[in-house]
Amino acid sequence: MRKPVNMYSKFFRVLLFLQVWFLVAGVSLFAQSPANDTLKLTVKQAEEQFLKNNLQLIAQHYNIDNAAAGVITARLFPNPDFNFSNGIYASDVTQGPAYKEQAFGISQLFTTAGKRNKSIQLAKMQVDQAKYQFFDLLRTLKYTLRNDFYTIYFQEQSAKIYDEEIGSLSKTLTVFKEQYTKGNISQKEVLRIQSQLYSLQTEYNNLLVGIDTTQSELKMLIKASPNTYVEPLVNYDLDGKQIVSTVPYQQLLDSAYANRYDLKNLKATVDYNNLNLKLQKATAVPDVSLSLNYDKLGGYSNNYLGAGIAFSLPFFNRNQGAISQARIAIDQSKVQFQNQQNQVESDLATGYKGALRLEKLYNSFDPQFKNDFNHLIQEVFKNYEKRNISLLEFLDFYDSYKTNTIQLNTLQLNRITSLEQLNYVTGTPFFNQQ
Repeated sequence: MRKPVNMYSKFFRVLLFLQVWFLVAGVSLFAQSPANDTLKLTVKQAEEQFLKNNLQLIAQHYNIDNAAAGVITARLFPNPDFNFSNGIYASDVTQGPAYKEQAFGISQLFTTAGKRNKSIQLAKMQVDQAKYQFFDLLRTLKYTLRNDFYTIYFQEQSAKIYDEEIGSLSKTLTVFKEQYTKGNISQKEVLRIQSQLYSLQTEYNNLLVGIDTTQSELKMLIKASPNTYVEPLVNYDLDGKQIVSTVPYQQLLDSAYANRYDLKNLKATVDYNNLNLKLQKATAVPDVSLSLNYDKLGGYSNNYLGAGIAFSLPFFNRNQGAISQARIAIDQSKVQFQNQQNQVESDLATGYKGALRLEKLYNSFDPQFKNDFNHLIQEVFKNYEKRNISLLEFLDFYDSYKTNTIQLNTLQLNRITSLEQLNYVTGTPFFNQQ
């Protein structure tokens, strides 16, 4: 017997109410398991914890202290050498027993050709290089930190959309299965809801895996507990703003050349190798050792006191190999420095073009589009309630809503990360967003 039309109408009204309620409430059977603790941070607060707690930075800073200790070593003079001998046995005892024979000697090595000063300068350069390496690591880790922070935030916004739709469809599927067993709806409608739900669950799971991975990296950077869930607090205020286009490309490039610590380190390496060549040439000049000797019962006379000088004769070894290596190191470091400059310019050109495109694309969107689209979804609900559209049309509309919202979140994330990329390439916080 055919059921009255008003019973169908009542059923779909109840069904629609359930969908709307769960979409608004955001209930999901597949929501992420809550962590033991939630840590809410702005990006500035995250950076403060990073600077205070990051173990990689702390370990790298020890290299600066280690290099500074090398300067102390380079300043030290060679220790004098002392020798003493005492007689044990002699066949001729006309001068007395052998044990009365004693001899003393002291000698001091003096470096020549400014080797000590050059060694001190090289040690100081190593301190500068350790500092450059520290600040370059800081630049890299800070870039990773900020990217992770914004990635988590915008992916969480996308996860909310999945969470809402999955929650709604899960309840809808339960209701549909009950109605199917009663013969009120066809199996095709149940399978359509089921297929849509499984697809959303797979996409949602992949998104959560990505968030968990990024969360793990961020927590390592700020040394947060593994059981803590970091909740980024972001005030996104880039809508309609011209940011990249207001900064000339040449200004960015000049800033990169002036502030990139990896470039400073490579330039310091060139200077280091130039000074090392001078040191290796100086090493070819023999050092001099002066000595003073005393012999109590010497063969020449008793209480003999003598002085001496010693140095090597540079007939064969004039440090030719080390000098040649030093020259090669200079040429090599110059090539590495030039290559890195070229890489910086290439990265900046690519990043600048990409940031301009994203800025233009995002600003081309109508600011009211998001609100209008949200209003459209509400109208879709009303039309579905009135049976003006079918279930499949309703699902298609909502799928479009989900896709559009996620694409908008992705575009916002890409725009911010493009600005962070420019900060990273230039070594200067031109576009830091708080």
